[in-house]
Amino acid sequence: MRTPFQQENTVTKILKSVVLAATVATATGCSVSPTAQHELACVGGSLTGAVIGGAIGNRFGGGTGQTLATAAGAAAGGITAASAMNC
Repeated sequence: MRTPFQQENTVTKILKSVVLAATVATATGCSVSPTAQHELACVGGSLTGAVIGGAIGNRFGGGTGQTLATAAGAAAGGITAASAMNC
């Protein structure tokens, strides 16, 4: 069983990786059309929202309940981010 510090450290690493991936995807999209840039931003934003939502959902429940809360949080975060960005 992980301690709260180890669990938070893992979540922090995942969030850093997602933010880096979204930044790289956005930066590489600078030379393409505005439509393609918007699509890249939508993907990056949706993934970031899903990871943050999953991290929040992971804080609740235990066992199968925690897994379901993580999945629900990830889905809600991704959908919320996508709708906020007009994707």
